[in-house]
Amino acid sequence: MATNHLYLVDGSGYIFRAYHRLPPLTNRNGIPAGAVYGFTTMLWRLVDDLHTADGPTHLAVIFDASSHTFRNDMYDKYKAHRPPPPEDLLPQFPLIRDATRAFSVPCIETEGLEADDIIACYARAALAAGWQVTIVSSDKDLMQLIEPPSDRHGGLDMLDTMNNRRLNGADVIEKFGVPPEKLGDVLALMGDSVDNVPGVPGVGPKTAAQLINEHGDLETVLAAAGTIKKPKLRQSLIDHADNARLSRELVRLVCDRPLPEPLEDLALKGIPPKPLRAFLEEQGFRTLLMKVGGGHDVSPKPAAAPATPEEEPAFVHADYETVVTEEALDRWIAEAVARGAVAIDTQTDVADVMRANLVGIALAVAPGKACYVPLGHSGEDLLSDPPVQLPRDVALAKLKPLLEHPGVMKIGQDVKYDLVLLARNDIALAPVDDTMVLSYDLDAGLAGHGAGDLGVRHLGHQAIDFKAVAGTGRNAVGFDKVPVPRATEYAGEAVDICFRLWRRLKPRLAREGATRVYELVDRPLIPVVGAMEAAGIAVDRAGLVSLSAEFAGEIARLEGEVHELAGGPFTIGSPKQLGEVLFERLGLKGGRKGKTGVYSTDMNELERLSLEGAPIAAKVLEWRQVTKLKSTYTDALQAQINPATSRVHTTFSLAVAQTGRLSSTDPNLQNIPIRTALGRRIREAFVAAPGKVLLAADYSQIELRLAAHMADVPALRDAFANGDDIHSLTAQELFGTVDRDTRGKAKTINFAILYGISSWGLAGRLGVDRIEAQAMIDRYFDRFPGIKDYIAETLTTVREKGYVSTLFGRKTHLPGIKSSKQGDRQSAERQAINAPIQGTSADIIKRAMVRMPAALTAAGLSDVKMLLQVHDELVFELSPDQVEAASAVIRTVMAGAAEPMVTLSVPLGVEIGHGHSWGAAH
Repeated sequence: MATNHLYLVDGSGYIFRAYHRLPPLTNRNGIPAGAVYGFTTMLWRLVDDLHTADGPTHLAVIFDASSHTFRNDMYDKYKAHRPPPPEDLLPQFPLIRDATRAFSVPCIETEGLEADDIIACYARAALAAGWQVTIVSSDKDLMQLIEPPSDRHGGLDMLDTMNNRRLNGADVIEKFGVPPEKLGDVLALMGDSVDNVPGVPGVGPKTAAQLINEHGDLETVLAAAGTIKKPKLRQSLIDHADNARLSRELVRLVCDRPLPEPLEDLALKGIPPKPLRAFLEEQGFRTLLMKVGGGHDVSPKPAAAPATPEEEPAFVHADYETVVTEEALDRWIAEAVARGAVAIDTQTDVADVMRANLVGIALAVAPGKACYVPLGHSGEDLLSDPPVQLPRDVALAKLKPLLEHPGVMKIGQDVKYDLVLLARNDIALAPVDDTMVLSYDLDAGLAGHGAGDLGVRHLGHQAIDFKAVAGTGRNAVGFDKVPVPRATEYAGEAVDICFRLWRRLKPRLAREGATRVYELVDRPLIPVVGAMEAAGIAVDRAGLVSLSAEFAGEIARLEGEVHELAGGPFTIGSPKQLGEVLFERLGLKGGRKGKTGVYSTDMNELERLSLEGAPIAAKVLEWRQVTKLKSTYTDALQAQINPATSRVHTTFSLAVAQTGRLSSTDPNLQNIPIRTALGRRIREAFVAAPGKVLLAADYSQIELRLAAHMADVPALRDAFANGDDIHSLTAQELFGTVDRDTRGKAKTINFAILYGISSWGLAGRLGVDRIEAQAMIDRYFDRFPGIKDYIAETLTTVREKGYVSTLFGRKTHLPGIKSSKQGDRQSAERQAINAPIQGTSADIIKRAMVRMPAALTAAGLSDVKMLLQVHDELVFELSPDQVEAASAVIRTVMAGAAEPMVTLSVPLGVEIGHGHSWGAAH
């Protein structure tokens, strides 16, 4: 019998078993570590706790080096349907390799080969040397290697640690009906949907085993296919013979490659305590640490607790390293990979990400441990030489594997900017965490989420002001002109702050119930929105020029009419002059002055005056709208056309709107009037590229549908289920008759109620007195008592907790609910009534956006591009011949976006249109 017994651990299989075995945990650095802990305990048992008679003399843990192997070159669809690893597992991959090395156990992986192939190579070499081999796995592909003991070697079996049983040839026969040496032929015939091995359609395990047992091997089966009696099976074998042969090669294990490490180097020599203790201390695994006698070295705080400022080094700008050599950059990259997490911040010469040039990249791998890699700094003036720095191509080539490494979490503050910028430099930044979005999902409504605010609030540290680095006004310079030492201080501090914030914010997700909305809604949205910004949208420059001229004429006309009504010229855009004209020159009633002594002339005040019969107020409102549309859109859009792409690239903000909605700037798409003729004219300026059309998909009355579900209103639910007109239903309930007037009023009431409108507010919108408006609200609540109950329960909740939540768990904090000022409390109450509904609507369209690219790709429509998201609407660009197929996919994704997190009792209606312009599509 063999004296040497080699254990080969399928590390990849172990990882997933460990991941699903334990609940989510984080280590003392805030990094997910449940799989690391499970893997460590399982490996420890193999290395140290197995009975000596069954234990190994040699052992190695084998991992997959990457997802791409020679099988992908052989068949590009191999494993194409496998979902990516869970996001919280990705940063654990390098830590698991660290755990293996901490046991002083070989950790082996080879580019281009799967772990199964490396195991096969070692197994064959060990058997040839006369050893006994045990493969620690239950993978069916590895069962092909099982051999009984012989006079030449000790045999090969498998150990299924989950079920604590050993597998031999008899177990293979019992499971698959053939011995191990014929299992590959069976696997080739039956295929594998998980790995996307095609096989032969209609052939399952039993049929495959029967065919192999009758004919001997795969080629003989295919040669005899024409003689098989069952017609469907016969034809399937004939039609798919090539796929069967391809499948045989896909499941065949490589056994003849050179061994990465000699067999002798796999000898077990016990567990040296020092490296293991260091690893366990770093992770905060106190229970395991006691096994090596070092429990007193671990901090007594729970592993998942956030770090505190006292435990971290102070901010010392002189400690940040300027990286200007390849050796130094290699050192930082290696440490980032080893730690499994790195904060990143890019620096550019201008703010516009689609026009910016990369000037430098900052990295942080621990609190106080940061560097800056200058890449595009020039001299401070025309006479000075550029500073010493790495060539950009060299540095990016080295950084690309790190920034794309699936096992290293990249942390950023508004990381979408870095993602878009790096994508322009052929780097696909992933996976990512975003401290801005983390703060937003945890503390929306409490404070700002910018780096400066977060640094002060969570770290007690005031960061260097960018203006102090790059100057202001005439003295302002691009970051490329900032001296490298000063740039290192600024960029190093920024990324250091980011890393420290991540350590505090990420562990709070689970404790405060924000994991679902962050992991399943907002974080996966970051690259999707980044791609939309990079795609941009075309605009009709000539149409904008014409529209600007038309608006200028309209503004002049309105200005003349306002001056005539005012009895003389004045500056309409001056609130002071307008207030004096309205309330002093014309003597209109109700004027109120603010602290500055100027009359209020905001939209509410002008709407009030208009309803009370002052035509000048209506004209000023109209003048303001046309003036804003001209300056914000028809004029500004022309300047915003990117000369390199000939498109406009809006910036979507992920952490501004308190309810979870996206907002946008440059241009602000949310403020284009939806239902006015002027708003439609603006939308007509957004056009499709030549040969393309725009498709607009809009949720129909989604907030009313969500109100029907969340407030449990049977009449409204049934109306939506039956496709009835909800506003006509409300008109019938409130007024007893349905006509244009009552339906219009019902529509106003339906939406106004959801925004917590007062009787005064509703009176203003409907042009009735307050008593009649209150009577309408009372009748509404009588007909739909669920809405009244929802409002009462929501207000009770917000007063008790200080926040309200969406169906997906997104919290909106409303500190004004406890204000001593009545106006602030009433405002918070109105927000509380609407936020769960509007926020749930925002969550749903975000989930649709996250799912959309994969769904379109799966349907063969990968070139259909999602360009815009505005309120409840998504805008796509595609070829005319793709409209029908894309519409079906888009409708399905949007209608089912809530599932499976939330099951709604009302259907989500989706309206779709298309045309050359956005206006025509809507």
